[in-house]
Amino acid sequence: MPDIGIIGGSGLYELLESPMHLQRDTEYGAPSSEVYVGSFSGTEVAFLPRHGVKHTLPPHLVPYRANLTALKSMGVKRIIATNAVGSLNPEFKPGELAFFDQFMNMTNGRKDTFYDKDIVAHVSMADPYCPQMREIAGKSADKLGLKHHKEGSVVVINGPRFSTRAESRFFSKSGFDMINMTQYPEVVLAKELGICYLGIGLVTDYDAGLEGNSEIKPVSAEAVGKIFAENIKNVKALLTDLIPAMPAERKCTCKNSMDGAIQTK
Repeated sequence: MPDIGIIGGSGLYELLESPMHLQRDTEYGAPSSEVYVGSFSGTEVAFLPRHGVKHTLPPHLVPYRANLTALKSMGVKRIIATNAVGSLNPEFKPGELAFFDQFMNMTNGRKDTFYDKDIVAHVSMADPYCPQMREIAGKSADKLGLKHHKEGSVVVINGPRFSTRAESRFFSKSGFDMINMTQYPEVVLAKELGICYLGIGLVTDYDAGLEGNSEIKPVSAEAVGKIFAENIKNVKALLTDLIPAMPAERKCTCKNSMDGAIQTK
C-alpha cells in the first residue's frame, strides 16, 4: 500500500509509471476520480486529481472529504498537494514555488470536518502543515536550485471567480503572501485523519495586480495556464528528489493531531 499520496491537477496526470486505476467509494461519496497507484522515482505512490481527470470539478464542488477518506483507506500517511496560487506579495514571483506554513479560510458552505454528527471535536490548527515534510521539501528545493519560499501564508477563497481589485488589495494589505481556492478544507481534513500534509504553491500570477504598480496586470486564466505549465517541470523535479528522501518514521506530531480533540463530556 502507498505511504505517500499526491493530490494535484493539470500536468501531473501522467506522473506515475503504469498506474493501477482503483475506485474507492466512501461514506462521503465518490472521490474526484479513481485513485492512480504506481511507481514514481522508485517509490509506490497514490495520485488523485483534485478536479477530476478532465478538470470538471470547480474548487467549491471538490469532494474533499471523499478524497481524503479514499487516500486514508489505502494506507496513505503523507500527502503532497500541489496548488496554483496567485501572489499577493511582490517577493513571491510567478514561476516560483512556496511551501505553505499558514492559511486563512475565506470560503463558505464547504464540508470541512469529519466530526459533524454525534461527535464533537476541536482539532488544533495552530500549525496546519507538517514541519518535517516542509523541512525536507526545502532541502530538496535548495539542492535542485529551484526558486522557492520555505514558508508563506495563503488565503483561501471560494472561487471559481478571481478576486476584485478591492478584495486583492484587502488580502495583500492584511499580510497574506498568496491566494488559492483549494487549500481549505483539504489540509484540515488531513489533520483530522492524522495524515502529514505538505502544501506546495505554484505561483502563477499577481492576482488582481499589485497596488501601486500599473505594469502588473490582473490575472487571467490564459496567463495562469502558461506559467503553471512552466512550473510543472520544476514540481516534477522536486518530487523526484523529495519523495525518496521521505524517511519511514514520521518525526512529527501530525499522527497524534486528534489526541484530546474529541469532546467526551
